[in-house]
Amino acid sequence: MRFKLDENLPSELEDDLVRRGHDADSVVTEGLGGADDASVVVACVASQRMLLTLDKGIASLLQYPAPNRPSVVLFRPDASDRRSVLSFVRSRMSTLLEMDVVGRLTVVGPSRIRMR
Repeated sequence: MRFKLDENLPSELEDDLVRRGHDADSVVTEGLGGADDASVVVACVASQRMLLTLDKGIASLLQYPAPNRPSVVLFRPDASDRRSVLSFVRSRMSTLLEMDVVGRLTVVGPSRIRMR
């Protein structure tokens, strides 16, 4: 799969995905650090990448309806410090990669994963 990590996720996750054989880059490496959500969405759609993010706004189905939005995985950890976010995402990545999340908004919470 092809992924783009939002700037609010630890950069180590990009390396984790590459080690698993995926094509991954980030908003920051593309020069979109600090860009508005619409610009990030356009970049993901143009490059056919699934966006991984902590940003509830960018995951809005009302703001970014299909088919003009990328696949989005919204992580919702209990804690927002860097170490907790990294641990949260890493602990759920294997399960997430086994699911059919392409074309969907997937919300990964502490106790469940929901898809829309």
